[in-house]
Amino acid sequence: MLSDLANEALRALGDILSPHGPAVQAVKSYAPGDFSIHFFLQLAIIILACRVVGWLGQKLLGQPQVVGEMIAGVILGPSLLGLFFPDLQMAIFPKETRNVLYTGAQLGVGLYMFMVGLTLRLDHFQSKAKSAAGVSAAGIAAPFALAFLITPFLLTVPGLFTPGISQGNATLFMGACIALTAFPMLARIINERGLADSSLGTLSLTAGAFDDAASWCVLAIVLATFGAGAGVAIIAIGGAVLYAGFMLIWGRKLLAPLGRIVEEKGEMSTQMLAVTMLLFCASAFFMDAIGIHAIFGGFLMGVCMPRGLFVEELKRKVEPLAVVLLLPMFFTYSGLNTRMDMVNSPTLLLIALGILLVSILAKFGACWAAARIAGEDNRTALGIGALMNSRGLMELIIINIGLQKGIIGPTLFSMLVLMAIVTTVMATPLFELVYGRKARETGELGSVDEAMAAG
Repeated sequence: MLSDLANEALRALGDILSPHGPAVQAVKSYAPGDFSIHFFLQLAIIILACRVVGWLGQKLLGQPQVVGEMIAGVILGPSLLGLFFPDLQMAIFPKETRNVLYTGAQLGVGLYMFMVGLTLRLDHFQSKAKSAAGVSAAGIAAPFALAFLITPFLLTVPGLFTPGISQGNATLFMGACIALTAFPMLARIINERGLADSSLGTLSLTAGAFDDAASWCVLAIVLATFGAGAGVAIIAIGGAVLYAGFMLIWGRKLLAPLGRIVEEKGEMSTQMLAVTMLLFCASAFFMDAIGIHAIFGGFLMGVCMPRGLFVEELKRKVEPLAVVLLLPMFFTYSGLNTRMDMVNSPTLLLIALGILLVSILAKFGACWAAARIAGEDNRTALGIGALMNSRGLMELIIINIGLQKGIIGPTLFSMLVLMAIVTTVMATPLFELVYGRKARETGELGSVDEAMAAG
């Protein structure tokens, strides 16, 4: 009797991660409770992996926590965990549950960019407007110029682009991929390196935001020619321009009363926090719905929020939860769609290396040159180039869209994944080499430990 009960208990324990919904044509479906079970398990594993890999990256490689989280996302996907333990990986992250993880990922990255917008120093941007415009323009023009040169060759290699794609669309897509800057990644590196209140950090972040917005607009144009219709591009670009213009011209004035209420009470009440989160969600929804991305809606709303005690209270109440609990889902979701075993021949490896070198030249080189022309000293210009060269998982988002929409094949997708990882991992050590180390020696910047503690 006891042995039977023990066997039943073991059987039930083994079925915890199995679907429990009704059988449909002999295939079990997931019940609502299954999504909850998987979600909390996934979240626990994601937090553990991000903390451990992030700590190892800091101690052994001098990388910021955010780079460790990016690598942890790839580790949890098919590239490592799925390669050695495929059954375990699929049991933890079944495809049926990934829509839930995706939603949490969008909330995490959108909320974090809202926090970044709150700390943007508009006075720095205004004083550096010429430099920011030049860096942004160079960071867009050079990638598209080089994409124009390399795309005809890439079209001759089978499996990189979908057969029948026009050279124009292929060039636009490659240009958008190379021009992209890892906006969330850039924001966290800037915060963790103690650059949040510096003109260099603000200039880089603003130029990166413009470059990413331009890349998403170009992607919308490409998608419009793949059956989505010209209305997709019109709504995306026109809606973004109108909304951004409205927020930047009138947003701060309309939102100013929120800051005065918090100042009068001396703290942010629960009711005020609810109003603020409502505004954040509405802004993220609008930018997502028109085809740009929710993170730009969150960032723009943050830029226009009142400063002072309002920001201090909001960061104290929201930022720890966003950074520790929600944002890691963004990195893991992208990692689940990444395969590192697709570049499997010397020829393809050489092509991948060529794409990497072209991407570094187009972004690092062009942004450095633009900053120098705008009057920045060489050290600052090199620092800007190093930061702008990071692609991160924003690159993975855009190339996942390209793969899903039939623009590129799995092989080119994998090459662009390699480019995204390498340019992101090299960003922090390159920045420290050309700018950060000297700036800390002269007292321009505090120590990294102090910056991370403050952040």
